[in-house]
Amino acid sequence: MGELWATLGSIIASLMFLKAILKDYFPYQLWGYIEKYSHKLVRFVYPYIEITFPEFTDERLKRSEIFSAIQTYLSANDSVRTRASRFKADVVKDSKSIILSMDDKEEVTDEFKGVKVWWVLGKKTPKREFSFSFYPAADEQRFYKLTFHKSHRDLITGSYISHVLDEGKATTVRNRERKLYSNNPSKNWHGWKATKWSHVPFEHPATFDTLAMETKRKEKIKKDLKKFSESKEYYKKIGKAWKRGYLLYGPPGTGKSTMVAAMANFLNYDIYDLELTTVQDNTELRTLLIETSSKSIIVIEDIDCSLDLTGQREKKKKEEGEEEMDPIKKKEKEMEKENNKSSKVTLSGLLNFIDGLWSACGGERIIVFTTNFLEKLDPALIRRGRMDERIEMSYCCFEAFKVLAKNYLNIEWHELYAEIERKLAEIDMTPADVAENLMLKSDEEDVESCLKNLIEALEVAKEEARKNAEEEARLKAEKGKEKSADENVKKEEENSGNKNKDDEGRGVEG
Repeated sequence: MGELWATLGSIIASLMFLKAILKDYFPYQLWGYIEKYSHKLVRFVYPYIEITFPEFTDERLKRSEIFSAIQTYLSANDSVRTRASRFKADVVKDSKSIILSMDDKEEVTDEFKGVKVWWVLGKKTPKREFSFSFYPAADEQRFYKLTFHKSHRDLITGSYISHVLDEGKATTVRNRERKLYSNNPSKNWHGWKATKWSHVPFEHPATFDTLAMETKRKEKIKKDLKKFSESKEYYKKIGKAWKRGYLLYGPPGTGKSTMVAAMANFLNYDIYDLELTTVQDNTELRTLLIETSSKSIIVIEDIDCSLDLTGQREKKKKEEGEEEMDPIKKKEKEMEKENNKSSKVTLSGLLNFIDGLWSACGGERIIVFTTNFLEKLDPALIRRGRMDERIEMSYCCFEAFKVLAKNYLNIEWHELYAEIERKLAEIDMTPADVAENLMLKSDEEDVESCLKNLIEALEVAKEEARKNAEEEARLKAEKGKEKSADENVKKEEENSGNKNKDDEGRGVEG
């Protein structure tokens, strides 16, 4: 056996020596032919195919998305990782966990539909040639090499590589640090490292499990979101941009912003918080849309207050009774118009932003509007096809209260639940107010004291509602009396005027 290895080593050394001599003394053109036909000979006797995926794609040293997807796939695939013996800890997620990847020159095997393939992470040093470039080449270049039997060419080059890329990209999305974006004023768009969107890590803990809402409604929303995220081919088939609109409406404190956070956490999407008042015109609005990424939620909160979009189609005319408008409300309206005057975003521009031609630039986006006053919005803005789902965020019901009690007090039932259920059926209170009463504010407080605080707050709210109703009725009655008195005075003045005319007429006749 030792003699065999010695002979084999001698043959290999001789071949290497012969290759060096041929390369040095044979003409370049002739050596090219030798290499060409030697490769053909190797392919004839070697039954495997090799595909190389380099780390960088061009002179600019832009990292290949394919290389990254393969790296993620091999790092996340448990069956592949168990076959490796050397790893490299080069990716840290949220500074809490370490993701292991293959070390250099490590080889692992994978199986796909019963076919075995081999992956190896290689590294090569590029030839040094004197040249000037703004993007100098790296000292070492890594690559993944895929090896498989030539009889499985169609399966591996088609289905398997697509499978690896899809799984790698999906894993990257799951492992990425999600972000909360806000748009910058256009005056800050230019300059070194200037961006149209600035961001911070999105760390909101809200989920559908902690959201104060009826279980059936939450499940319906979750199914709709899941269906949307898996319907890329369906949207392509029906000829629609892969996007969906949600309108969240209801009084303040009913959980509209929390709903947006729960949607983002459920789908693992980024959030783009669009502030319309900083957008100068429709062109800037389109530019911001193009800069958003897929797998994102674009949110415009309190859209009824963002810009004076409602009623832009109507002719400018004085509203009836404008002279009798409350001075405070009149001042607020003037201030609102003054604040919105700098922005030239129109209703037409916003409609094109939602579902015009530019909305198809990219895919897998959700557009969310929130408002406290649904009746203030232009019907064209919230019609079906633009806002596909309307979700009412209403006052706290008993089922929503039970979710909050479990979140804040970690209880499923208490003897005071019956009284709370009865009062919630009679009194309107937002989930935010209910949660405030359930929060433990000191070590002396316990579950029962928090529930009693809520009952007391509900009683106070009921009394305030009664007083407000009485006050409104009184004001309405007084207004009716004043109106009636004004009408009587007017009639008396008309009668008095008619009487004076009759007297003057009789005087003339006399």
